Amino acid sequence: MKLIKTMLVLATVLSAASACAQNAAGYKWDIVPMGGAGFVTGVFPAKTEQGMAYARTDVGGAYRWDKGAAKWVPLMDWMPEADMGLMGIESLAVDPKNAANIVLLAGTSYFGNGRTVIMRSTNYGQNFTFTDVTAQFKTHGNGYGRQSGERLAFDPGSSNILYTGTRYNGLFKSTDSGASWTRMNSLNVTTTPNDNGVNLVLPDPTSVVNGVAQRLIVGVSRNSTAGPNLYRSDNGGQTFTAISGPPGKLMPQRGVYDGLGNLYLTYGNGAGPGGLDDPLKESDPMNQGGVWKYDVTNSRWTNVTPSGMTNAFSGISVDPNNRQRVIASTINMYWTQWKSADGKDTYGDRIFLSTNGGTSWTDVVANASKATDGIAWIADESIHWAGSVVFDPFNGQTAWVTSGNGIFKTTNVGAAQPTWTFNVQGLEEAVPLGVVSVPGGPLVSAIGDYDGFRHYNTYTYGQRLTPRMGTTTGLAIAPGNPSIMARVAGKVQYSQNGSVNWAEAPVTNGVQGQVALSANGGVLLHSPKDSSTTWRSLNFGSSWTAVNHLNIKNAFPVGDAVHPNLFYAYDRGNGNFWTSYDGGVNFYAISQLPAWGSDRIRVAPNSGGDVWVPLNGNGLMRSTNSGTSFVKINSVSDCAGIGFGKAATGASYPTIFIWGTVNGTRGLFRSTDTGNTWLRVNDWAHQYGSNGAIVVGDMNTFGVVYMNTAGRGLAVGRP
Repeated sequence: MKLIKTMLVLATVLSAASACAQNAAGYKWDIVPMGGAGFVTGVFPAKTEQGMAYARTDVGGAYRWDKGAAKWVPLMDWMPEADMGLMGIESLAVDPKNAANIVLLAGTSYFGNGRTVIMRSTNYGQNFTFTDVTAQFKTHGNGYGRQSGERLAFDPGSSNILYTGTRYNGLFKSTDSGASWTRMNSLNVTTTPNDNGVNLVLPDPTSVVNGVAQRLIVGVSRNSTAGPNLYRSDNGGQTFTAISGPPGKLMPQRGVYDGLGNLYLTYGNGAGPGGLDDPLKESDPMNQGGVWKYDVTNSRWTNVTPSGMTNAFSGISVDPNNRQRVIASTINMYWTQWKSADGKDTYGDRIFLSTNGGTSWTDVVANASKATDGIAWIADESIHWAGSVVFDPFNGQTAWVTSGNGIFKTTNVGAAQPTWTFNVQGLEEAVPLGVVSVPGGPLVSAIGDYDGFRHYNTYTYGQRLTPRMGTTTGLAIAPGNPSIMARVAGKVQYSQNGSVNWAEAPVTNGVQGQVALSANGGVLLHSPKDSSTTWRSLNFGSSWTAVNHLNIKNAFPVGDAVHPNLFYAYDRGNGNFWTSYDGGVNFYAISQLPAWGSDRIRVAPNSGGDVWVPLNGNGLMRSTNSGTSFVKINSVSDCAGIGFGKAATGASYPTIFIWGTVNGTRGLFRSTDTGNTWLRVNDWAHQYGSNGAIVVGDMNTFGVVYMNTAGRGLAVGRP
């Protein structure tokens, strides 16, 4: 079966010169610099063009290295909201004959009904052609095993022939540069117990005959007790046979030919990157593995695992300029690496270098140093989840390794004391979970994995919030007393000086969720994750009492902007709007709105009783009497998020920003006249796959707006 549906999508590359291209409203768009902050799942230096490289991420799209500007250039900022799942890149292949030709396998199972697309570019990612393959196979760029592979590969003999392994549907082949795909029934494997399927496709460059590689080795992500996990074809895929002798009870992760008749393979006892013990699936602890060398001609195996190592391995690369030089990385291993900024140990993976074909290895992390490249927070973090490590094809002293927080690069890997530098200039993959613009103060964010940041200048890297808690899901400011703030991760923390210093609440009932503060900061509410109870504290968490009547699971309460006794909450499950008149002691359902709106309701700054509720397909509603009644904003037919910023010159009301549909057009809009008229401020090139759930105006600079993305960090628009 061949898919015939294809679609050309023009995708402007945001180069150094055009990254802030203006739209029709005169806005320039960029990303607030945080630095990496997400899992980069693969890096791909081109074999035919020195200095050219690509990278893929699990939720933030793909990038190209701009050697002139010395930064990563995002290739997918044009991605529309409806296709936010395509920001999850499961695999990437660079044509070994032409560095301008790249192919991506994109899709995320929990977005867009798992829509899966093959994206093809012939001009370095400046534009792409889509082939929707959802009817044939589905992928999951943010699933377990996402760092393994590559499952997508060009035939080294032809730019027209590609192969891709899939999670559930076996092995596929294209003979028209990825425009259409056909299942290779000769490989009798579809899926695996861990749902990672066929995860490794390796055409042998030394086997090309008449423009087609005859030898094709394919890895399957399953324990050998569940069936063979390595297959071989010597006739261009017409038939496959299981390869005998690979290490037992382990799964292939990545592989590379050395050009001397050998194939190096890394193994782990799981899909990774971390351990997974699901009673409904095969146990994947990802704590054992090794490195093996397979003699392709004689079908002989040699265990070349670095001495004393039993941990899982993932990354593997051979230096094209010296085939005896091999580099490999562990994964899901937490050995001591370097000291953090406060003198504490950091823990992460190891990288090993061999100069004799795997006979012996040198640990190139143990005696190495780490350089931050101006991104201070990485001093407290490690190289971990090192799924991919690769030599520069033109310089064997240079290598990249991917990590759960970005990319590290060394230019002296063979030195006695190599340096690994955080190589993420231009690469932003944070997932924003909360944003506050402090009047007269900084921009404060909450993000997944790495707490959040305080930015006094949103053109430069900010300061990470400390003490560190990791994924921070909730962030609040006291509307009438902006020096008081609260945030929540595994614990609740509060600040009394506008986010500069944070203290931990002595008691926390449940983890994550949301926090809210009264107008004067005297009352703190916490709605823990997956709980139907909201808690109230008058002493920053020294003690708590349960809020009465507000039995909303995952509630998102907010305090009134002026009156400290007023709080609000919206129950998106049934549309009830709740108000508290006694500082959060009791809540009352006082009005009815349509269900399934956004639970991120907003209060207008400096305006008591002024509440706005974005209701998705039911538009935007406003109340000026603390939720007793609402009026619909007629020009807005759909609204996913709303925020407020500094008022325009001469205006008496704050500037309103929304993500939604106004007069039939979808995008980010601004109003300076209380929603009577709207100006679109983003454009087709700056959509970021965002669903617009978080929209926040800058309280100190008119017109500046911040918006969440699907995995590209915090977008900022400046007039």
